[in-house]
Amino acid sequence: MTLQLVVGARSDVGMVRSGNEDNFFAEADARRGVFIVADGMGGHAAGEVASEMAVQIIARHLLAVASVLDPDAVARMESAMHEANRAIYERMLTEPDKQGMGTTASVLLLSDDRFLVGQIGDSRIYLLRSGTLRQITKDHSYVQEQVDAGLLTPEQARVHPYSNVITRCVGASPNVAVDIFDGEVVPGDVFLVASDGLTGMVDDRRLQQLLLARSGPGRIVDACIAEANGRGGVDNITAIIVQVTGIATTVTDG
Repeated sequence: MTLQLVVGARSDVGMVRSGNEDNFFAEADARRGVFIVADGMGGHAAGEVASEMAVQIIARHLLAVASVLDPDAVARMESAMHEANRAIYERMLTEPDKQGMGTTASVLLLSDDRFLVGQIGDSRIYLLRSGTLRQITKDHSYVQEQVDAGLLTPEQARVHPYSNVITRCVGASPNVAVDIFDGEVVPGDVFLVASDGLTGMVDDRRLQQLLLARSGPGRIVDACIAEANGRGGVDNITAIIVQVTGIATTVTDG
């Protein structure tokens, strides 16, 4: 099968920060698409390095995966994210100015008529299908744990003073667990991969409205970033939007 994907991606420093600790990767062809958002932490000098390392290492691994349908696709997703974790952790140990370095990583692999997601941290991946937006990933954060325990509502979690405290990241420890999600892709699907500079400022209802706009993904990314900046832009903002315009079966002569 071949995928017809239209992609828009951009990162913005926001309205408050002096530097951008986010990094992203977005590459697609008729065979598959690889999309990554990483939100670094540990101060500008360390966070930017961590997110760049994660994106480069994970992308290198996944560009070698021919298809989500490969029997080892999940193992290779996990391996890519584990290698990024080891590399960042080891660099943190050897460079004093990188203490506390880490990053989130939200990774989307598309091929054939399937998606595969790897997740560490609180950047997010959403799927808009038939006019309804749903979050595929689950945040590794203090407030998400409180929501799961019934101690906070999602609305309370959004404005909680600890809303930016994450419980899992790439590079903070020698080992890290990777959440894996997969599912079917159908024509008309729209995927959003974003850092919390967007999702922390713009609620899901408004994101759904923005994604439903009859525009190309580049313009929708610009609108999302403008919306986050219009609400204060307190963090770096990164968004990748992938529109699935078609899926075709490849026929070969026998």
